Amino acid sequence: MPEGDTVWQAARRLHDALAGKVLTRSDLRVPRFATADLTGRAVLDVTARGKHLLTRIEGGLTLHSHLRMDGSWKVYGNGQRWSGGPGHQIRAILGNTDRTAVGYRLPVLELLRTTEEHRAVGHLGPDLLGPDWDPDRALANVLQDPARELGEALLDQRNLAGIGNVYKSELCFLLGVTPWLPAGDLPPDRATMLPALAKKLLEANRDRPIRITTGLRGQDLFVYGRARRPCLRCRTPIRVADQGDGSRERPTYWCPTCQPGPVPTPARRGHTN
Repeated sequence: MPEGDTVWQAARRLHDALAGKVLTRSDLRVPRFATADLTGRAVLDVTARGKHLLTRIEGGLTLHSHLRMDGSWKVYGNGQRWSGGPGHQIRAILGNTDRTAVGYRLPVLELLRTTEEHRAVGHLGPDLLGPDWDPDRALANVLQDPARELGEALLDQRNLAGIGNVYKSELCFLLGVTPWLPAGDLPPDRATMLPALAKKLLEANRDRPIRITTGLRGQDLFVYGRARRPCLRCRTPIRVADQGDGSRERPTYWCPTCQPGPVPTPARRGHTN
């Protein structure tokens, strides 16, 4: 699932394939921009901003995309078979004489003036993998609503940019609290740890093909995706439940022994525990 580290990786792949080269192929398959032609323009750079991708193009243009749950950008050499999905799922094609980048299932794709990038990403909090990272501001943002569940505060990209369901669950495990703990109840010593720990997790994985938070070979994650399997620390079965208002599925994993604190009632649980 795309989170800050995987989006950072996607930006690097796209930058390596496109930056500094003139586009010889351009196809944006969304109604609003279907007639836009970027051929003849050079790609200046591709950068990640939280979970957003910004492809900056000569002439003051930026192609903004967001992967959300299922989107992806694939890069192919000339003559290489495209394998990211069926043709009807392609939303964007950017190509030069050497490489072609193909965007599949992109729920957000828009062409902006580079000077107006703030319309797409100006709402984001400090980026865990970006030059604007500010741990004090990020922590203040997370704690600004003391009654809000910590897991929800971590997912709110306006607080800090880059955390998704996986890192939310793993970070709460490492902090020793449940994701349903009110943010204001986070013990001060662990609140102080939060920004540096979150950054450490994402930085450690931005160059890895497989996300690892445990440091243990063959056991990549402490709790995420491990429902009913024994906790790596105490052997208690890991539990899972949905968190949020129900508008989207957000499976959240925790160890009931290592993470004391509030948990959802059985009626709120959206998964078998």
